Amino acid sequence: MERSLILIKPDAVQRCIAGEIIARLEKRGLKIVAMKMLRMDKALAERHYAIHREKPFFNDLVKFITSGPIIAAVFDGENAVESIRQMMGATDPKKAAPGTIRADLGLNMEHNMIHGSDSVENAEKEISIFFKPEEVLTYTREIDRWVTGS
Repeated sequence: MERSLILIKPDAVQRCIAGEIIARLEKRGLKIVAMKMLRMDKALAERHYAIHREKPFFNDLVKFITSGPIIAAVFDGENAVESIRQMMGATDPKKAAPGTIRADLGLNMEHNMIHGSDSVENAEKEISIFFKPEEVLTYTREIDRWVTGS
């Protein structure tokens, strides 16, 4: 099993489609093991997007993600990272495959509603930015129950 961080960005929260995005991920068989709503400050946004610091769009990323509330969540499941990436679709909704979140709900490339970790390694780093270990539950499939801790 893998874990992946998703961020439902300010545009999706403002458009009241966060629930639909979460429902799509759950319907794929992924389990929510942590979730919170927050308003990212500049320092947190810069830490999250540090990999893009030298890119020309870095400041726009930070400005957008701090423009309103977001939902941060950790999903657990088989091939969670790749499953979520496929479900999200291409960053540009016009280029995203039909049936993906961004193709169906996206408005434009800058307001693309959702972030998902791009690798298992980055998922671990990103999860630790937004959640303390004790905030992430573990779903034990063998005995079909939740336990505290990661």
